[in-house]
Amino acid sequence: MPVHSCRLVGTRQEAEAFPRGQLRLALCTSCGFITNTAYEPELQSYFESYEETQGFSPRFRQFARELAQRWVDRYDLRGKDVLEIGCGKGEFLLLMCELTGGRGVGIDPAVVFERVSSPAAERVEFIKDLYDERYAHLAGDAVVCRHTLEHIRPVADFLRMIRRTLDSRPETVVLFELPDVLRVLRECAFWDIYYEHCSYFTPGSLARLFRLTGFELLAVELDYDGQYILVEAVPGGDAREVLPIEEPPEAMADAVAEFTRNLATVEERWKAELGSVRSRGGKTAVWGSGSKGVAFLTTLGLGEEVSAVVDINPYKQGKYMAGTGHEIVAPDTLRALQPDLVVAMNPVYQDEIQHELDTLGVDARLEAV
Repeated sequence: MPVHSCRLVGTRQEAEAFPRGQLRLALCTSCGFITNTAYEPELQSYFESYEETQGFSPRFRQFARELAQRWVDRYDLRGKDVLEIGCGKGEFLLLMCELTGGRGVGIDPAVVFERVSSPAAERVEFIKDLYDERYAHLAGDAVVCRHTLEHIRPVADFLRMIRRTLDSRPETVVLFELPDVLRVLRECAFWDIYYEHCSYFTPGSLARLFRLTGFELLAVELDYDGQYILVEAVPGGDAREVLPIEEPPEAMADAVAEFTRNLATVEERWKAELGSVRSRGGKTAVWGSGSKGVAFLTTLGLGEEVSAVVDINPYKQGKYMAGTGHEIVAPDTLRALQPDLVVAMNPVYQDEIQHELDTLGVDARLEAV
């Protein structure tokens, strides 16, 4: 698989020759954790060219605002300080600081200072780096970490490092968000498995990890149409109560077996559907050039079966898909293309995409993965 699926790639040749790595997923039957045992961290490079944001989607912005408001209200963070580990382009941290009126610190090698725009910007400091022990002195009334833990192989060491920084701050709330792999397995969503994600969690395995590393769980929830796990915790505590949302480890073996049984069938169905459109002289567009799109195209080995890859993020338009070399185009390109089929790489955006197609006058069948 391509070792990165969110890197901006400037030429088709570079995209087709993009470095690849091996994916070999293994399950721990004792705790339910899944990891890529063939993962090579030295192949990863997170810098400005890593374009991970979903912030150009109205649906995602609404979710982010509602989540930020929920956390601010639930933990009385008004006037408080927030530290975000793995802040990406900083949108969520800026949003939280707008709501709290407090200060913030964000750490991420992919921060682009020129894109920081917010009424709270003067109260937020961004550090262009990976978080490690050098930043142990940084603290806040809340520590936020969204869609970062799944990119880290030694996850227990990482959480213990964060826990040590909070020894003198027992009131600090820790707020994490990351994908739920149990949904991926049960839905056979192979497009949600990619190289950057070396660690895969369920509500149960994530809860067990937090307890193991010295945290007391306050809440574990699913959100964003069941795609994301939200974890809220504080340092310390000996509470070992199992939450209703936690599936037992043995449930993971069943889910893995189900995924394994169904994978070939799901792959063949998609190959057949896109091949059928092409054989009739029709055209298919894939909507979403991020990780899901890269995994979908490369896993299925798609080339001419896909006439266009669309993305609403203007920073991605004119770039190329790692692995297959498809050019990423703006939605209005579909006016001229007039595809017969549009594949939405996330069903949560289906209504948003349909509205855009209607506005463009594109009479295509829209099907979500």
